[in-house]
Amino acid sequence: MTRTLSCGPARLVLEGDRLRHLHLDGVEAIRGLSFLVRDRDWGTVAPHICDLRLSNGPDGSRIAWTARYDMGTGAVHAALTVDLTPGGLTARAVIGARGQVWTNRTGFTLLHPITGVAGAPVTVDHADGPPEQARFPTLIAPWQPFMDITGLTHQAGGWRVACRFDGAIFEMEDQRQWGDASFKTYNRPLARPWPYRLEGETSQTVTIRWSPAAPMAPVTGPEARVAHPRFPQTALALTGADAAHLARAPQDLAAIGAQRLLCHLDAAGDVARDLAGFAALQAALPGPACDLELLALCDPGVDPQEEFARHAAALAASGLAAATVLVHARPDRQSTPPGSDWPPCAPLAQVHAAARAAFAGLPVGGGVAGFFPELNRKPPPPGLAVVTHGLCPIVHAADDLSVVEVLEAVPHILASARALAGDADYWLGPSTIAMRHNPYGSRTIPNPGRGRVCMTDDDPRQDTKFAAAWACGLAAAIAPPGLSVWTPAEVLGPRGLFAADGCPRPVAGVVAALAALAGAPVHDARGGDLVRLHLGGRVLRANLTPLAQAGLAPWGWDQDDAPDLQAGAGRPTSWA
Repeated sequence: MTRTLSCGPARLVLEGDRLRHLHLDGVEAIRGLSFLVRDRDWGTVAPHICDLRLSNGPDGSRIAWTARYDMGTGAVHAALTVDLTPGGLTARAVIGARGQVWTNRTGFTLLHPITGVAGAPVTVDHADGPPEQARFPTLIAPWQPFMDITGLTHQAGGWRVACRFDGAIFEMEDQRQWGDASFKTYNRPLARPWPYRLEGETSQTVTIRWSPAAPMAPVTGPEARVAHPRFPQTALALTGADAAHLARAPQDLAAIGAQRLLCHLDAAGDVARDLAGFAALQAALPGPACDLELLALCDPGVDPQEEFARHAAALAASGLAAATVLVHARPDRQSTPPGSDWPPCAPLAQVHAAARAAFAGLPVGGGVAGFFPELNRKPPPPGLAVVTHGLCPIVHAADDLSVVEVLEAVPHILASARALAGDADYWLGPSTIAMRHNPYGSRTIPNPGRGRVCMTDDDPRQDTKFAAAWACGLAAAIAPPGLSVWTPAEVLGPRGLFAADGCPRPVAGVVAALAALAGAPVHDARGGDLVRLHLGGRVLRANLTPLAQAGLAPWGWDQDDAPDLQAGAGRPTSWA
């Protein structure tokens, strides 16, 4: 159920049990407000909603409902109300637990938008001490920008917006680093132990008040643009087993036209077998460059020179001609949140020095096999040829709109990563809807029902045109910053271009079209509901909505010659 509610200058959307996009006179003030329950793997527990009631009166609207969150040995129960008036909004939750409930977080989460907010002034109220006059981070903050929060006040257009938090200790994290287009204020500090047992009855309240304010000079978020950008090369990710399979019939992979293959090699696995698979594929399909993504052990008790000498010898014995070696520390594939100890790992400077010595003559890069937060919290050492990280849009939310909104945050990630990368080439990916590895828990989240599930390794949208449209939107977001390489998909498996029966998924068409445009000048790149990407002599468009628009079907895309190159008004080739 989705409803639009209006009261005074405020307009917002009620989507199920959460509030989205609070606008004041058309300016977004709050991105969202939700009551969330997270399990011990940071998975978001789906609520069973009962008795949702919406009542309207002369002074505003009230929404009331109860929700149950089943968690195996127990359940969270919550009674919730939201009151909307011309001057504000109040959300209250009464929370109880039945049975044994172990949770990493339970309570309200408030989201501020990023456009017009990143870099803007904010007043932060604390439980102790005077208000803090600060600014929302411009570049992405690796750790919490504000802690021990009781209130946040910022400006949205001509309105002063004051948020108040009661019933728990709140803090903020910069969600842009996970791809979310928001600053998130949540309860229970990460420095406190988790998971924790939820017992007894508690309550929380979030109050938002708005009042007129004098206009404020607009702020612009970070941008990573180069003077004359060209579209990056396209890489596809695969395992050794994938490569051995593809070596027997490489024609479908060849038809995609990717310039590079990202060959994932886990030093904890069968290194010789996997390298043999990559070598076999290279012999059958010699065109693409093979980049080795090496997940190295980096045991602090072992000399890194010994480990990388073994890897270099195995590479030489395999016959694989690697173009680049990307070294990632295996211990760092698990995230280290605030308050946690870093896992034992050899110093990265020593790791990369040993790798450069062992792979003499090859470019050696690094970064993380995970996502930008892991890179941001443990920056790469200087002197790397390449810096890289992945992207997954379903870490915190998995509905269609949230996945699309991730594209708004991508330029912020690129600007922040470029600041860390320095003079190194910057590569992005794999960047798939589903998650190949969960840095925040013990596993990716199972998805037997093929739903919209956070942090799953198998998202049903990969089989649909949604993934194709989203890949086109991602291409528009990464085009201006001048990336060297992007990896929009794996070849096989649930995050691949090809389904289990060997048939190409819809996303294969858009990846092939973009691979053919590697090195083309970027003339125009526009995001939003209707994506437009002008590369060289081609224009690609994508509809990132469930409604038909501009001649495109829901989640459809098309490509055509650029208008200034057309002889006539030709009909675009549709991939919708």
